[in-house]
Formats: sequence, structure tokens, C-alpha cells
Amino acid sequence: MNKYKKYTNELKSALKQVSTEEKAESSRRYFPNGIHCIGVNATDIKTIIADFHKSHSELSPEEVLAITEATLKQAEYHEEVMVAFGLVTKYVKKHYDDSLLERFEFWLEHYASNWAQTDDLCMKTIYQFMLSRPHLIEQVQRWGHSKVSWCRRGNCVVWVKFINRKIGKTVYVLDKKLIFKQCDLLLEDEDEFVQKGVGWLLKVTAAHHESDVIKYIKKNASKMTRGTLRYAIEKMDKEIRKGLLALS
Repeated sequence: MNKYKKYTNELKSALKQVSTEEKAESSRRYFPNGIHCIGVNATDIKTIIADFHKSHSELSPEEVLAITEATLKQAEYHEEVMVAFGLVTKYVKKHYDDSLLERFEFWLEHYASNWAQTDDLCMKTIYQFMLSRPHLIEQVQRWGHSKVSWCRRGNCVVWVKFINRKIGKTVYVLDKKLIFKQCDLLLEDEDEFVQKGVGWLLKVTAAHHESDVIKYIKKNASKMTRGTLRYAIEKMDKEIRKGLLALS
């Protein structure tokens, strides 16, 4: 850990230099359950990550991964976690092996503490990782059984971009039966952010399988919170939305 302390300290210092109470207050609005933040926005985080890579081009992908984990272990603030997750994004498509998926699962279970961290890791870093490893996409289904809600939400969020995704010269299509199986598993989850993740997954699935999603909603409307239902039908025709909302 001491080997990478100078890098973790450098990242923390960079965050402090651009932090303000105004930014912190703005961030808190999006986290009704509270958040321990230093006051740095998404643009700041992107710049800090880019500057770090530019200043330390000598670091190998393996060293950057080690710095990521060192940063996660000592993180005090929300933004430190966001920076850590973002550090490896540029490398995951061409470096590391399949076992990194297990590390992602560990990060979600031990370091993620809110929806933004979960979504950022899944929609950016894990997304890039999966683009070159589509054979791992379905393996994420095991996350739906995690004891940690952020990992369960991650199950839904990772799949959002792979319902129907062009990868190279082919199109990857996620098995819709598997999607609905996971929705069954998580639909009545005790965590509202997992439920909203299900709604998001159904919404994106509806863009390619609308009739199937409508049938699913009609069958399960009594189990769905109104918030989850609203997410799921957001992009549907107005009259269809009206009819489905009447079921809840």
C-alpha cells in the first residue's frame, strides 16, 4: 500500500484544490439518504483523471489498477471513489483478464455506497470491459443474488447497454428471457434503487421488445412500485402509458 501512497495522496490533493462548498451542496440534492462529499463535480473528476494519466504515463495498467484499489481502500469522500473507478476505464478494454469481473463485483459490494458510484462504474468502466468480452455479459446475473443492494442494482445497470448492442461487426443481443428472469428476482427488492434499476432495464428492453415488456408489466403490475412502473414505461406511447399506470 505504501508504494502507492504518493499517488493516492496526489489524487486527494487534486480533489481538494478544486472543491467548493457550493459544489458539495449541489451534489447533496441528488442523494436524499445523504452523501459524504468534498464538493467536486463530474467535469472536475474527468479532468483530474486525465491529468493524472498525462502526468504518469510511465505507469503500467497493472500499476494503475493497484492505485485504484489503494484509493478505494482509503477513500473518505464520494468523489475519491468516483476518481478511483475512472482511473482504469481507459485500460479495461485491452488490458487485464476476465477475472477483473470478480474485482468489479467486490468493488460494488465493498466500496460503492450510492447509485451514482454504481452507475458510473457500470455504465463507463464495466461497459468498456464488456465490449471486448461479450461472453461475460450474462455472468453478471449472479450479482442479482448479492447481499449488497448496489451490486444487485449493478446487475440491471450493466445490462442496460447490452440489450441490443453493436460490437465490432456483429450485434450482441441479450436473451430477453434472462432479462425477465432477473426482473422477477429483483422486482420486489427491499431497496428502492434496485427497483428503479429494474424499471430502467425494462425501459431499455421495451425499445426492442415493447410487446413483451407490456405483457410483463400487465402480469406483474401488482408487484411493482409506481416509481418502478413509471421508469419502465417512460418511452412508451402516451395512451399505452396511461393504461399501464391504471393497473398500479
